[in-house]
Amino acid sequence: MKRILVVDDEKNMRWAIKKALEKEAYKIYEAGNGLEAIEKFQEEMPDLILMDLKMPKMEGMEALKKIKEISEKTPVIMITAHGTMESAVEAMKIGALDYISKPFDIEELKVTIAKALKVMALQEEVSYLREELEKNTGKTIIGTSPQIQEILNIVERVASTNATVLILGESGTGKEVIANALHYSSNRKQKPYIKVNCGAIPENLVESELFGYEKGSFTGATARKIGKFEKADGGTIFLDEVGELDLSMQVKLLRVLQEREFERIGGNERVKVEIRVIAATNRDLYKMVEEGSFREDLYYRLNVIPIKLPSLRERKEDIPLLTDYFLQKYSQEVGRKNLVISEEVKKKLLNYQWRGNIRELENVIERMVLLGQGNIITEKDLPYEIIQEEKTEEIYRLPKEGLCIEELEKNLILQALERTEYNQTKAAQLLGMTRHTLLYRMEKHEIKKK
Repeated sequence: MKRILVVDDEKNMRWAIKKALEKEAYKIYEAGNGLEAIEKFQEEMPDLILMDLKMPKMEGMEALKKIKEISEKTPVIMITAHGTMESAVEAMKIGALDYISKPFDIEELKVTIAKALKVMALQEEVSYLREELEKNTGKTIIGTSPQIQEILNIVERVASTNATVLILGESGTGKEVIANALHYSSNRKQKPYIKVNCGAIPENLVESELFGYEKGSFTGATARKIGKFEKADGGTIFLDEVGELDLSMQVKLLRVLQEREFERIGGNERVKVEIRVIAATNRDLYKMVEEGSFREDLYYRLNVIPIKLPSLRERKEDIPLLTDYFLQKYSQEVGRKNLVISEEVKKKLLNYQWRGNIRELENVIERMVLLGQGNIITEKDLPYEIIQEEKTEEIYRLPKEGLCIEELEKNLILQALERTEYNQTKAAQLLGMTRHTLLYRMEKHEIKKK
């Protein structure tokens, strides 16, 4: 229901406009002058303002200026008694969307209001789509591994439905990318797409962020705030890191998912929403249910369509594709279009464990593009953690021909003793054993003390 603030010092005029517009399913608020209009505007944040030009205490033109300072986007239609072009032009320069002259036909007023609301909706949609395009440029699903192909198949099958989707996977595996694909492949793609990182919001602010609040509901609530669920009406809400919500918020979230309605903090009005819910987490929700830290009923409400993303370690065949993609992306950004990665580096990237998954790989490629010298990225450009992990793996890698454990143990003890100049206490610390155990093993391998 669209909300309209009618501002006019004539009570009978406000009454007539209110009665006519309420029949069109608008919710009407009233103000008798410019000062009241500003106060009511901050309190209710209406979708449109219908304001008389000539009023006591504060005229419409002054009120228009102050309202535009608070919210430039809110459409204002000015009412003038004489229809002078000078007044209309001045109001339009300040920010009024349209004007209408007294006396006016009520049907003409309805058409003017409908056109203004449509213009506002189109402006919001263009702005939203531009922001989303900028945010999601370059974010796509890359991979030919069987796991990724199966996930793409699921996305294709469920994107056009209203089914709730739960995306599971380690940090950095691309959960947000999958959520984006679900939304932009659906029939809601031109509707709002609201993302909420549940783990990034302070615990005492989660409810107000999700559901909004009314003016005066708590200290500092100087105006009504629209929450994320209300902003997502008609579109999709993506609840990232949903496993971070405490039990009290889980109860409130469950109620919204069941009833598709809620109340703002401090309010009595039931706000109904028509939304598609996508949730994601890197935590084991089933284990959390068993431990009592996540509600079982909420788990099953979210887990309608589960999508489990593999770690990068489980889909190593996709590493070369991802490497080439990120290399092209960042080399173009910095103007190094002829940049290539050496085969030795590619091999090391393929064998690395990637505990941070795709996000870590992207960061590594970006770093090498920015800091590397010349047109070829070589081993010297690799980050320390990749080089160090490879060295560690080489120490413990079993040779193809096998080895003798006894000989290996003796060799390691000798290395530790030589490194510490035969200080038995320090050598034992290097080997992760007590000095008594070291002396026993030295005697066993006939290693003489110095």
